[in-house]
Amino acid sequence: MARGDTLAMNQRHMRRVLASECPDGVEPDPELVRRWSKRTFTSYARYWADGARLPYVGPDGVRARWRLECGVEHLRAAVTQGKGAVVALPHVGSWEWGGYWLGLEGMPMTAVVERLEPEQLFEWFVTQRAAMGLTAVPLGEGSSMALIRALKQNRLAGLVSDRDLVGNGVEVEFFGEKTTMPGGAATLALRTGAPLIPVVVYSGPGSWHTGVVHEPIETVRRGTLREDIERVTQDLAKVFEHDIRCHPEQWHLYQPNWPSDRGWSERQAVSERQAVRTTDDRSFRS
Repeated sequence: MARGDTLAMNQRHMRRVLASECPDGVEPDPELVRRWSKRTFTSYARYWADGARLPYVGPDGVRARWRLECGVEHLRAAVTQGKGAVVALPHVGSWEWGGYWLGLEGMPMTAVVERLEPEQLFEWFVTQRAAMGLTAVPLGEGSSMALIRALKQNRLAGLVSDRDLVGNGVEVEFFGEKTTMPGGAATLALRTGAPLIPVVVYSGPGSWHTGVVHEPIETVRRGTLREDIERVTQDLAKVFEHDIRCHPEQWHLYQPNWPSDRGWSERQAVSERQAVRTTDDRSFRS
């Protein structure tokens, strides 16, 4: 997507988030939507800068810039039970700072990540994360088994779970509209018996990074596996809604995420082509 399209798509997402806090029938102010959306680019730049700096900060530097708002007892209890934990996160803030800190606390995490291009950059990324106690596994064939092995070793299994990258996700209602979310976190927890714990790591305040650990989502079996995956994924979506509302400018989402987004992108492209043809026709006639 071009930069203008990326900004416009992010504004669609921001409008959904802000509208979810408005009374029924009230739309968020368009100028407010634009301002909040532009802030996401600053936040996203900080994410990459902090991620590149993280390997060189060292344990003391991480501890000096890390604060945990609440909930670490849920992770410690999971490790005490010996089954590890499935940690589900949204694309918010700088989650890798939390992964580094968890390793320092004796709770190392194996996390599924998107591949980066070029390949040399991705290899550097994986190597640097490994030095911090954070095992990065590329999304794709074999990633599920890597997470299962981590849980069997009483480690944390991390999944960024608010975007259906593969396209085979579970239907949920998210900010008032139907879309799909990956069902991997719910499936892993239901099949292994490991607790499913939503976590978010915000950038800030200031140079700090702030972690919030929620109570485990209830994963007691009630119906078929598919039905339980759908129910648990919907519960997870509700937690993510709360976390995103707290700092919407830190939600790094610039791609189509709802079915109507893809239709909107296509309509925008058609409108732009028609506008270009109209301009060309007028230029030719003149």
